[in-house]
Amino acid sequence: MPGEIPELDRLIHERIRLGIISALAVNDSLSFSDLKRLLRTTDGNLSVHARKLEEGGYLTCRKFFEGRIPRTEYRLTAAGRRALDEYLRNMEEVIRVAREG
Repeated sequence: MPGEIPELDRLIHERIRLGIISALAVNDSLSFSDLKRLLRTTDGNLSVHARKLEEGGYLTCRKFFEGRIPRTEYRLTAAGRRALDEYLRNMEEVIRVAREG
């Protein structure tokens, strides 16, 4: 229906989650520390949002040690990339409909 606003993916729409997905879309992988620094958020906030994206199948999380230092690495899945592409298409449509007012 013309002028109808598409529904946005609620899993991605939250600011921190959109930031995580966007950062991973342009990087092969990022560490927990990298994401925390990029998004300027707390450990707890990043953990909660990353877990939701992982449970949704949008990213993978790998935990390992570098020497004695624990490390967490995130990667965007194919489903996560498709979800971001669809989210961006839908957001463009929302903007188009709003401009037509």
